[in-house]
Amino acid sequence: MQWLASLLFTVFLFVWTGSYAVFYCIVCPFLPFPARFALARFYSRVMLGFLRLSCGLGYRVVGQENLPAEPCVALWKHSSAWETFAMMLVCPLQAWVFKRELMWIPLFGWSLALMRGIPINRAAGHSAVNQVVDQGAERLRSGVWVMIFPEGTRMPEGETRKYGVSGTLLACRGGFKVVPIAHDSGHFWPRRGLLKQRGTITVVIGKAIDCTGRAPREVNAEVQEWIETAIRKIRSTKA
Repeated sequence: MQWLASLLFTVFLFVWTGSYAVFYCIVCPFLPFPARFALARFYSRVMLGFLRLSCGLGYRVVGQENLPAEPCVALWKHSSAWETFAMMLVCPLQAWVFKRELMWIPLFGWSLALMRGIPINRAAGHSAVNQVVDQGAERLRSGVWVMIFPEGTRMPEGETRKYGVSGTLLACRGGFKVVPIAHDSGHFWPRRGLLKQRGTITVVIGKAIDCTGRAPREVNAEVQEWIETAIRKIRSTKA
C-alpha cells in the first residue's frame, strides 16, 4: 500500500508542479517579489499537505525561535527533494542558490527565474563562489534570506561530504549571520527511489552564528559539525 501511495504522490508532484508553473509564469511577472514568494509558499504548502495525506509523511520544526528578525544565510542539510519544498515554509522571504541546469527546464526553470535565485555553474569553481558572495550580499541587503545547500548535492542518509565555503564566505565578508538547519528527511524520502515512508520528519534550527571577525572555513567547520551531530541526535531519539 505504501508503494501505491508513493506512486500517487509522485504523479501528483509532476502534475501539480507543471500546472502551477504555467500559472506562475503567467501571473508572477506582474507581481512584486513578496507576492511571488507567497505564491511559491502556497505551492509548497499544497505539495507537503498532499504528501502527508497520501503517504502519511509529515514534519515538525524545532527551534523556530532561533530564526533572527534580520535576513541571514541559512545552510541546510541536503539529503532529499523534501527540503527544497520545506525551506519555503520554514524560513522567511528568501532566494535560493541552485545549479544553473535547473533553469533549462521549461516552465519550471522560468518560474525559478522569477524567484530572484542565484543559478551557479558548479564546475566554475571560484567564479561560482564569487557569484554567490556578490549576488547573495545584494539579496541580503534588500531583506531577503539566502538558502544554500553547502554539500552541493543530495547525500544518502548517514553520509556527508566537505561543505562548500560560499555560504560562510558570504556571511563573513558581509557581516551577516549563518543559521544551520538539520533534518532527517533522507530517512523517509531517500534521494533515489520511489518509496516514501510514513512518519514525521524533524527539522532542527540551530542558533544563529555571528560571523564577525571569523574565518569562513572556521565557521564552515562549526556548521558542519553542528548539522551532522544534530542529525545523529534526531535519529537516535527515533531508534
